[in-house]
Amino acid sequence: MSDITNDEVDVVVVGLGWTGSLMSIELAQAGLKVRALERGEDRNNADFAYPKPADQYAYAVRNKVMVSPKDGALTVRHNSHGTALPTRKWGAFVPGTGVGGSGLHWTGVLIRPTPTDIKLKTYADQAYGKGILQDDMRIGDYPFTWDEIEPYLDKFDKICGLSGNTGNLQGRIIEGGDPFEGPRSNPFPLPALEDTLNNKLFADAARKLGYHPFPNPSANVSRAWTNPYGNQIAPCNYCGYCSKYPCLNYSKASPQTAVMDALKRLENFSYRTRANVLRVELHADGKTARGVTYADEHGNTVFQPAKIVVLAGFQFVNVRLMLLSGIGKPYDPVTETGTIGRDYAYLSVGGSTLFFKDKQFNPFATAGATGQMFNDISPGNYDGPSLGFIGGAKIHSSQATGTPIGTALPGGTPAWGQGWKDGMTDWYGHSMKVSISTGCMSYRGHYLDLDPTYKDPWGQPLLRITFDWKENELKLQQYLRGIVQNITRELGPDSVSESFLAMDSHWDITKYVSTHNVGGAVMGDNPKTSALNRYLQSWDVHNVFVPGGNAFPQNFQANPTALIGALTLFAAQAIKDQYLKNPGPLVQA
Repeated sequence: MSDITNDEVDVVVVGLGWTGSLMSIELAQAGLKVRALERGEDRNNADFAYPKPADQYAYAVRNKVMVSPKDGALTVRHNSHGTALPTRKWGAFVPGTGVGGSGLHWTGVLIRPTPTDIKLKTYADQAYGKGILQDDMRIGDYPFTWDEIEPYLDKFDKICGLSGNTGNLQGRIIEGGDPFEGPRSNPFPLPALEDTLNNKLFADAARKLGYHPFPNPSANVSRAWTNPYGNQIAPCNYCGYCSKYPCLNYSKASPQTAVMDALKRLENFSYRTRANVLRVELHADGKTARGVTYADEHGNTVFQPAKIVVLAGFQFVNVRLMLLSGIGKPYDPVTETGTIGRDYAYLSVGGSTLFFKDKQFNPFATAGATGQMFNDISPGNYDGPSLGFIGGAKIHSSQATGTPIGTALPGGTPAWGQGWKDGMTDWYGHSMKVSISTGCMSYRGHYLDLDPTYKDPWGQPLLRITFDWKENELKLQQYLRGIVQNITRELGPDSVSESFLAMDSHWDITKYVSTHNVGGAVMGDNPKTSALNRYLQSWDVHNVFVPGGNAFPQNFQANPTALIGALTLFAAQAIKDQYLKNPGPLVQA
């Protein structure tokens, strides 16, 4: 029973990061009364003016703009026979909170999936013979075509002021871009960021070995940009404070720089902060939602009535709210029935650090997305079937920051004290990295559910992750290690340190990898194996839409934000064009 009932709105949006801000502005511009509820605090561009975010300890170590484990904890185990324990300190990933969400502190690499990534099951069924892939692997196709989603990828590029080199313009391959990317309807809005020394060395070596490097597509804009919403984004000044930091120069596309200023000017939009949504309230028949209940900053429970509910939190938040609210049937890995929680996937990273006595890389002069990568090792671009695994990786040399804490030093250098200081004096700026970020398939036994033991401050069960590395992903890591070693030999450093997963590795929740979590409420054509249809609409509760990485049937090698943004815009367009005219299921089961 709620203490307070708010005025009814047409749309309530839960979360005000990328998906929440995009869905809010698109639906508010269509004339709907929209209210967003954000569990964290309000955050504006002015809060992070220079030099406030230039504090590595506060932002990158103490996670100043991330959700605290107290408010966002999960429990983790490797398999269904293990005991899950709660996260008391963030390690492998660091979810955001507050207005802007994870879009406030992301690195800004904005690369698209390939057409093969979109139809990976179709590719696997055609390319892989029986018995090559693991029996418990569960690959899925996205329920749309490249031609259907590309206009929304293009729109999100323009919203972010994407900077880079076009590789495939309407089917015409262009030198200097990614020749393996899907056809673009338009070129990149802005030119690529400036190259650094590591970029040039890596790109030269990669080309010599037959690969096709191109600049990292960047939402740290290279030139001043005014986006389709009328918001202005300033040119990057390469300050070196990007990943895990709010942008101090208004140069990184984020909900604040790209959406919120225009959104706040709309009289039919409002938002509440410190509003922790506890559940979606359903009508008695369970087929439609009537709003959400949240706890406000004073401890009151508040009912927000709405005709449409959009769950636009981080992937974990969306899946947990569906489970807590009884939207859809929870997934059972034994019977493989139910859809809420299935197909959780993460990703793996690895790489080598190369040390050069005679080279100075000036790592402090950099943008978050500064780097070069190649996409030759993605599904369909190399002979995965003969190697016995599926998946791919972006292989790259990126120089995202030059902040000193955590700077790589040669083996044998002390980790603290005078020895560490001497090592920093001798080696700071004398290293570069060659790295991999891989795809990750979904598996029958990898899923999300509600923990039976641990609860949050409101007495509700935490979300539980069941996940570990599988043979397919470990084989992929070892194959990629060989490619990185070839590049390293070509570059000829004075010394090298490397970090790759061995074949007996288990997922380590304590060491940062990436915040690219996907799955748990996936989209598809079949309501028996997917939670959402092609428009991110719940199969079970038709006025609930759930944009986010939760919709991915598996993780591809590219960063997820481009597709998350495009899917949100695709769903918003369907709501405006179809759902408002005839509320109900947009796809027949």
